[in-house]
Amino acid sequence: MEQADVLLEDVKCYSAGASAEIRIAIQQPNNPDAQRAALDILDKLVTRIRTYYELSQRIEQIVPLLLWELCSGPLPPAEQLDTLQATCRQFARLIDFVLSFDTVKMCTPALQNDFSFYRRAMSRESDVGAFAVPLELANTISLFLASPTPMLSALTSATTNFVATHIDLPVANTTDTLATVVQVCQSMVEKEENWERLSEPNRSFTMRIMVGAIILYDHVDSAGAFCKDSPIDIRSIVQLIKAQSRSEQAESLLSALHYTTKHLNDSNTPKSVRALFP
Repeated sequence: MEQADVLLEDVKCYSAGASAEIRIAIQQPNNPDAQRAALDILDKLVTRIRTYYELSQRIEQIVPLLLWELCSGPLPPAEQLDTLQATCRQFARLIDFVLSFDTVKMCTPALQNDFSFYRRAMSRESDVGAFAVPLELANTISLFLASPTPMLSALTSATTNFVATHIDLPVANTTDTLATVVQVCQSMVEKEENWERLSEPNRSFTMRIMVGAIILYDHVDSAGAFCKDSPIDIRSIVQLIKAQSRSEQAESLLSALHYTTKHLNDSNTPKSVRALFP
């Protein structure tokens, strides 16, 4: 998580990347100095992008270990989470990082633009040994960046793979655990005495964990988080997000529920729930 914190601050500082140098290189395609200037700065930027991708791979390795600790015990979910508070905190911080990173990524088009230019430059060279990443890895990172929410994609993939590979562990162990995380967060947001005790950063943190756990639940549970039999009260949660979050954060969280979940538009999702996401 220390590396995740460092990389989150790093991507926040990415800003326009090599946009200016790339613009000049495109305007002056026959100027080797302009091409070299763009590639020199891109070498450093692509190395940073590579670390983002490598962290997503690390997330896919870590998530099954955390989920096994949280979901495989003999206790009911609430008690299990209570006895494993350090592990639960790590899982929550991971969700927080994932949603925070992807929010920044969506506001930083230079990430994908820079890498696309770099990859095109690689494809024109017969010797790619001087580039910061091998061509095959560059192709993989390009796919990673093509996702609007690459870190969340890694997290949901790791979670669904965990359920698929642990066939002896009832799916309900995982879904009940995720639903409990949602309900604990909802209680922190809903009850005024709890909400008042939270600092502003912890309020945002709690909101992101609640939404992230809903997204994971929706990808794992066969019926999803939005059906009428779901243990998650989506209507109340949407109202809480609108009431308790700053407008920018509320929009980001509601967009995450709208566009990164799996079952929102299923036929068994009540129309009144779908109407919450116009």
